[in-house]
Amino acid sequence: MTEITSRYADFEGLREQAIALRREGLGLRQIRDRLRIHNNDIPNRLVRGEPAPEWTKRPRARDDLREKARELRMRGMTYDRIQAEPGCSKSSISLWVRDLPKPEPRYTNEERRALMNAGLSRLRATRDQERLKIKAHARDAVGRLSDREPFLAGVTPYWAEGSKDKTYSRRESLQFINSDPDVITLYLRRLEPLEVPRERMRFRVGIHESGDVAGAEQFWADLAGVPTSSLQKATLKKHNPKTTRKNTTETYHGCLIVHVTKSADLYRRVEGTWYGIVLGADSTAG
Repeated sequence: MTEITSRYADFEGLREQAIALRREGLGLRQIRDRLRIHNNDIPNRLVRGEPAPEWTKRPRARDDLREKARELRMRGMTYDRIQAEPGCSKSSISLWVRDLPKPEPRYTNEERRALMNAGLSRLRATRDQERLKIKAHARDAVGRLSDREPFLAGVTPYWAEGSKDKTYSRRESLQFINSDPDVITLYLRRLEPLEVPRERMRFRVGIHESGDVAGAEQFWADLAGVPTSSLQKATLKKHNPKTTRKNTTETYHGCLIVHVTKSADLYRRVEGTWYGIVLGADSTAG
């Protein structure tokens, strides 16, 4: 103030003039030019405390967003819902509405969990429908098989799960083991074109000792179409206390072992067919 007074001896007189011009509706630049003041800071000091005219108050776009955000907050909306409507950041919303009381939660913890579980159930149901649709489409695309195709299809699981002949251990006989009922059914159908009678087939159940042995034998006997009395003695797998078994549900039936007697020639046909499949699938083979 001392510096201003020294440069403008009649400061109070200038202030009175500046306030009068301000009340007439002039802006700071107009007051500066009218009073011939060359320091841009002086007009601010001369009119300090005097409100600016309305025309100098330019509205800002964010003012509308702020008012909208405050209105929505007072209606009980969360930051996420407010952000979705005005289209501004959560950090800005937090600054604008921090003086307002927090809205009451729309749902209790139990209700939120119920809504979440319902949403997960709908999502799982949708995914299950997609899985079934893809599987059904693939199933229908296979169409009707010829007599040759089931035989070829049955050779592949046998070569993966059946006993095989080794140079150091001759085992030229058909013996197949699997726990999948569909695979067992496919294998038994593969034996039909080979004209293998059921009298030459020996069936035996392999199951964990803590499983339902009698139930498993009944299950596999029904699948194979033979009486349970024709089954050989079951092979029981001993329990290892260091491991935790997961195959303990009612659907656990162990494995079925299918052995064909006098099957050396049949085994050689299966092995030869397998290598024929391998060569047929290899486009580079001769």
